[in-house]
Amino acid sequence: MSDTDLGLMDAGRLAELFGSGEASPLEATRAALERIERFNDKVNAYVYVDHEGAEAAAKASARRWGQGKPLSPIDGVPVSLKDLTNVAGMPAREGSLLTSDAHCEEDAPPARMLREAGAVLLGKTNTPEFGWKAVTDNRVFGATCNPWDTRLTPGGSSGGAAAAAALNLGVLHQGGDSGGSIRIPAAFTGVFGFKPTFGWTPQWPPAKEPTLSHIGPLTRSVRDAARMLNVIGRYDYRDPYATRGQPEDWGVDLDNDLRGLRIAYSPDLGYAKVDSQIAERVREAARKLEALGAEIVEIDPGFESPIKTFQTLWFTASLELWSQCSEEQRQRLDPGLVANARHAENWLAVDLFRALADRARLTQQLEHFNQEYHLLMTPSVPLEPFEVNHEVPPGSDMRDWEEWAPFSYPFNLSQQPAASVPCGFTDKGLPVGFQLAGGKFDDIRVLRACNAFMEAHPPRFPTVPDPAHYG
Repeated sequence: MSDTDLGLMDAGRLAELFGSGEASPLEATRAALERIERFNDKVNAYVYVDHEGAEAAAKASARRWGQGKPLSPIDGVPVSLKDLTNVAGMPAREGSLLTSDAHCEEDAPPARMLREAGAVLLGKTNTPEFGWKAVTDNRVFGATCNPWDTRLTPGGSSGGAAAAAALNLGVLHQGGDSGGSIRIPAAFTGVFGFKPTFGWTPQWPPAKEPTLSHIGPLTRSVRDAARMLNVIGRYDYRDPYATRGQPEDWGVDLDNDLRGLRIAYSPDLGYAKVDSQIAERVREAARKLEALGAEIVEIDPGFESPIKTFQTLWFTASLELWSQCSEEQRQRLDPGLVANARHAENWLAVDLFRALADRARLTQQLEHFNQEYHLLMTPSVPLEPFEVNHEVPPGSDMRDWEEWAPFSYPFNLSQQPAASVPCGFTDKGLPVGFQLAGGKFDDIRVLRACNAFMEAHPPRFPTVPDPAHYG
């Protein structure tokens, strides 16, 4: 592909071309739709594409740029939204047989903000049912596949958004993250994924477990993520958990180097089992961060695995959903979601209370840790992507996805910002990512470090699905 291909450009370059008149939002939108047409059958990233609405929005954007009056720097940029997010004029199936094809009448906050900024809403990306697991398959639309090897999962629950970002099926992609659902698929597909501080990117209607859920971007660069956050990272009163104080410009520090940053590097958090190649790529990334000027200190933050704490909250949310369903509806739910709900039936109110107390202690411990270390670096996930249509790696002795994703959900419990950054490939040609987490409201510093690494070590993306099959 030529470097002048509109379908491969980032949001910054598109805005330059729109401003100069060298390209139009309609041309960029048609390039994105053409890529979806070419590639989506192979990866199943999109479950709904609004060709007519996208073209109309692009034409309106072209008129604004022609008058020199764009609504924002991302006016005319093609974007996608996760199918857990309500978008007026589009269905929200949420991967569930319990929902219908009826179009939503109102935009959720990310959709409203992107629309008001002039972005072109292409459609909806795939998710597991109600986002309950860290892979992407459901009974409505089937499985999303990893662009690097379509036999494998892209992770989840924002797997559709991650696959779309990897293949540039649109430029900016909205995901959601309640236990790793942005960072896990970002790592598995080799893109950048960022979970902001809880409450800074509002959502409504609320997630099934609203105190764990963060809205954020999946993109090919940190700069594009910041451009998206400058739109969706704003207060919305409809979210009862929304907070104020967001950066005026989320990308304000992206041009700063890493001198003065003290980064704690933990290969395994003291309790995780990590594939040797993943461990080596992440260790190499730590050395590269050090070469860029950061101080790297290998140390564990000192907490035990919070898997029980997380599952108590997560499974209880499944129980609440299951309990509201009729017997006929329960038969149509994902069996894994039902199993979680039935497991939670055995718990007492005191178990939930203890989980909340444990969560508070973990948050306190991590916030104290961040007083001495600006950032905490770990692998994003400890293993390579595995076969589609499995919650856990086939042949493993694991039962739940949380067992193979030990690095992500601690930072949902603590509500801190965290990102997955691509840092190379395994011998099989599969992407590896490292995670950087910061203290609450320290999102700017996380983005700064991620950007310094990615600009010094640019990632590689698949040109087509299954690139190895094309020599």
